Amino acid sequence: MTPAPESFAALFGPITLTHYLALAATLFAIGLAGLLTSRNAIRALMSLELMLNSVNINLVALNNFLAPQLNGAALLNGHVFAIFILTVSAAEAAVGLALILALFRQRKTVDMDAFTTLKG
Repeated sequence: MTPAPESFAALFGPITLTHYLALAATLFAIGLAGLLTSRNAIRALMSLELMLNSVNINLVALNNFLAPQLNGAALLNGHVFAIFILTVSAAEAAVGLALILALFRQRKTVDMDAFTTLKG
């Protein structure tokens, strides 16, 4: 009979706010690097979504660790802001993909260097 595996908290200690902030900072840095170096419009949109999701991780983590409690119940301000960011990012993705599709139909490329002129 094999021994039962130990839990993550028993092996590595509890997950603290620092862990969440480090994860969010790493995701934000990856997204920022992808946004600044990408020439593909779809990859740039994906990098922007990654940056928005890292902000969501920060909001929810800070809310869970630092928010005051009201009569024993936690306030969900960070969670509400995260839901608003998710809806805004969904709308941004829909509009961004629609614009990229329209530009692709006109120019036959998704290279962002080709989208430098604004002709009517």
